[in-house]
Amino acid sequence: MDDKLAADEARRSVQHEAVKSQVEGEVQAEIADRASQAPPPGEAGKIDDVAGRFRSKAVNEVVDTEREVERGRGAARVSQVIDYVFYLLYALLAMRFLLALLAAHSNAGFVQFIVAVTNPFYAPFRGIVNSPSTNEGHTLLLPIVIAIIAYVILHLAINGLLRMIAHRKTAI
Repeated sequence: MDDKLAADEARRSVQHEAVKSQVEGEVQAEIADRASQAPPPGEAGKIDDVAGRFRSKAVNEVVDTEREVERGRGAARVSQVIDYVFYLLYALLAMRFLLALLAAHSNAGFVQFIVAVTNPFYAPFRGIVNSPSTNEGHTLLLPIVIAIIAYVILHLAINGLLRMIAHRKTAI
């Protein structure tokens, strides 16, 4: 996900530089053309009008592209922070799953810490399905598997929304 957003950002940056270079080249060509030939009488005003509209349109395109690039950068940064938070959540839930599966002692400090930190994220899924366990205390916490799947879907939805925000709108 992050690679796609970074690739889109890099592509937009390259396109932005290409547009700027093209505009510079066209403006320089126009200046050189104008300097080399004198317009017929009465057409100087028309040429100035067309050139002014072209310059205005080119400048507006560059400004719009710069705004798009900045918006894309902001969305990419937000996406990175969201990815970090979700990866941390996945790791904590997976740790809780493994501790239950390995029958870790519930009075151990680390186990209590993991349970306390993950409880707010695990609570909505507790009791959805039974968690099979053995006589030795090994428990397969299936609700955690469901929670991780739900959080992966939420993570993908948030990143998809950010991608839509960062995606450049093209007008025809």
